[in-house]
Amino acid sequence: MKKVKILGSGCPSCNQLYDAVKAVISKEALNAVVEKVEDLQKIMAYNVMTTPALVVDEKVVCKGRIPSHDEILALLTASSHGCCCGTHGSKEKNSGGCCS
Repeated sequence: MKKVKILGSGCPSCNQLYDAVKAVISKEALNAVVEKVEDLQKIMAYNVMTTPALVVDEKVVCKGRIPSHDEILALLTASSHGCCCGTHGSKEKNSGGCCS
């Protein structure tokens, strides 16, 4: 089961990301649980300075924006050995994208 966290202060963008992630999980019947993290100290522990941020299995996979449905699906289903853009942590192919 995937453990997904939405990091943010509870602002409209954070709530929008939470709703978008819940919608993807429901539509795609993914085995995942979603938690909202609004405590500033817990957010800082992830070294996140811009919210909303999406954390999948304790790894920050997106921050500072709301990804599309397809990107959220890719982020939630990506192997823990790499990322959705297929660069396995390299920013070479997707500068500033899911690997940032």
